[in-house]
Amino acid sequence: MFCRIKSGGVLGIDGFEVDVEIDVAPGLPQFAVVGLPDKAINEAKDRVRSALKNAGYTIPPKKITVNLSPSYLKKQGTLYDLPIAVGILQTLDVLQVPEDTVILGELSLDGKINKVNGVLPIVLSLKERGYRKFFVPESNVFEGGIVEGVEVYGFSSIKELVEYLKGERTKPAVKVDVESLLKDSESFEMDLGDVYGQTLAKRAVEISCAGMHNLLFIGPPGTGKSMLAKRMITVMPPLTLEEALEITRIYSVAGLLTSALITKRPFRSPHHTASDVALIGGGTFPMPGEISLAHRGILFLDEMVEFSRKTLEVLRQPIEDGYVNITRVGGRVRFPAQFLLVGAINPCPCGNYGNPFKVCTCSPSQIRNYQSKLSGPILDRIDLKVWVDPVDKEELLSMKSGETSAQIRERIRKAFDIQRERFKNKPIFFNGRMSEKDVERYCLMDKDAKIFLSDAMEKLNLTGRSYMRLLKVSRTIADLEGDEIIRTHHLSEALQFRVEERLLV
Repeated sequence: MFCRIKSGGVLGIDGFEVDVEIDVAPGLPQFAVVGLPDKAINEAKDRVRSALKNAGYTIPPKKITVNLSPSYLKKQGTLYDLPIAVGILQTLDVLQVPEDTVILGELSLDGKINKVNGVLPIVLSLKERGYRKFFVPESNVFEGGIVEGVEVYGFSSIKELVEYLKGERTKPAVKVDVESLLKDSESFEMDLGDVYGQTLAKRAVEISCAGMHNLLFIGPPGTGKSMLAKRMITVMPPLTLEEALEITRIYSVAGLLTSALITKRPFRSPHHTASDVALIGGGTFPMPGEISLAHRGILFLDEMVEFSRKTLEVLRQPIEDGYVNITRVGGRVRFPAQFLLVGAINPCPCGNYGNPFKVCTCSPSQIRNYQSKLSGPILDRIDLKVWVDPVDKEELLSMKSGETSAQIRERIRKAFDIQRERFKNKPIFFNGRMSEKDVERYCLMDKDAKIFLSDAMEKLNLTGRSYMRLLKVSRTIADLEGDEIIRTHHLSEALQFRVEERLLV
């Protein structure tokens, strides 16, 4: 007896169709799985045999062959346990599976169906191929239920699924109200108003988030660098449905999904001991790294100079391109990585260089060596650099809060809308991603601003890259004010975020 059950697999963050073909024939008792399975799939025969036995079904002592097609693609994970078990039962005439049904799930030895990774990208991809009915673990049903136009059913055990297919049990498809989930995306426990003082640093946060400009905080320990960075998420506009689905697909593949839909922009803060593979992703079966988990959100590198030089250098290409390609023997996968890079560093080994209240004990050569751990190419990809001084004690004792995150977020939301309209026919969305041609087209200045910029270039000896960076930041400042033209005060404010002269000794 032969049967074919539809299932799916994941390559990168995209799903693909898999035919689970089962043949039960007379011969010596054998259970073989072919079609480039990994070790977890090869172990499926033991899980399937025990799960069916403990659910009350007996596998006859025959030759069982399972093929996972297409055979040229490497398969991984435990999501084929359930389709293999259902296929065996169909060959034994216990049940009949409709042809348009996709089945995913891992089996435990007692017949329960366990959660698997990658359900969302599989449902999205197979929906495009015309499949409309999906049987998944109960733990994954809400993840699949956020997709419009499909029926997703969740089952907790193989026995429950068999009873449903035999018509002995009814079960409704699960549908998730995505709009209501997205409405709750603007509530945060933290607020930028919690940070006292630091007016210039808060302004840098606003500009950075409004135009997706990479940002570097520089200053002594205890000045609030990390505190500011962690609150940047609270001023960014809520995710669109398309962005939320992108992020959720990544977290689904990585096995980090804890809810049906990711509704808030991610904030990732890896430790400085993280390797380059942990940052960009990889492995035998490539998995997304920290930069992809930060997609559409923030990647915060605290104590940035403590990261190894090799680890930091791998960020250069993803920052420019917005994605990372990972090549292995089995093929190449692409993970999205459009993140906002935020770094925080001390100015010297002791941390007190530039501190008006403490004495630095480091020599000039120690300071230079410490600062030089950040290479020129990495610094060139950071648009905003702001010095964070210690807060004055009177300002701290006053406990006077500044603007709330909601107030700043409203201005940033308007700037986002301006940029979406500006770049609606382009592959970019924000000023921080503009090319040289885009800068030439969209960064229009009035006469006084051109004169001011010319003088600034001469006095500050700006490079071509610094010039482009200055115009991008000025464009965002103008957008925050709703001004179509870059003016002198926009350029002047953008110049405040060049701290090279103060930083280097």
